[in-house]
Amino acid sequence: MDTSLRADLIARLVAAGDPDRAEGQQRYMKSELPFHGVRVPDVRRLAGAIVKEHPLADPDAWEDTVLGMWRAATHREQRYGAIELAYARPYRGWLRPDRLAMVEEMVVTGAWWDYVDQLAGKHMGHLLATYPTDVRPVLLSWAEDDDIWRRRTAILAQLRFKDRTDPGLLFAVIEPSIARNEFFLRKAIGWALREHSKTCPDSVTRYVDANRRRLSPLSRREAMKALDS
Repeated sequence: MDTSLRADLIARLVAAGDPDRAEGQQRYMKSELPFHGVRVPDVRRLAGAIVKEHPLADPDAWEDTVLGMWRAATHREQRYGAIELAYARPYRGWLRPDRLAMVEEMVVTGAWWDYVDQLAGKHMGHLLATYPTDVRPVLLSWAEDDDIWRRRTAILAQLRFKDRTDPGLLFAVIEPSIARNEFFLRKAIGWALREHSKTCPDSVTRYVDANRRRLSPLSRREAMKALDS
């Protein structure tokens, strides 16, 4: 791990932190890890500066630093910084199927929506778009996993795809969770369908109509929100 990169990021987070905001953030996020009290846009800005000032030499150094920061984090924003580093533009070409285990560890050990939604929409979305043959089977497997955060990641992986969304894959990863009771799965199903409806409204309308009795009220409501407004 590049310890100087981590130390520099922590120093900047501490300097930018607001203790009053930190308390509110921790309560809202129901987090065991405390917060420094830095807004997410500011974390991204600080992480972007760190990326420029501490270049990493190769993919192994990058992965070691991402996971080192993630595992050693003492405050939640430090993990946000690790997520940003894992998706930083200079290193995005290194985000390949052979690094998927890095993303999976962050999804499973993060186990909360603020981490997982970023990892799903950005990191897994990038992997799926760039390496569909390798990543599609992974998402289909995760969609049936006992871990709800793998399932949520599979459902949300195409969140940013717009008209490039593969509806067959979307409906396939929803199917194993369509009758599940977990709020985070029901919300993810509705959210993914809502985003798809913005470019393919007829597809979502047909799907919701065909599965009206199987989808939870929350999923149906979220799915149709953009169409009913």
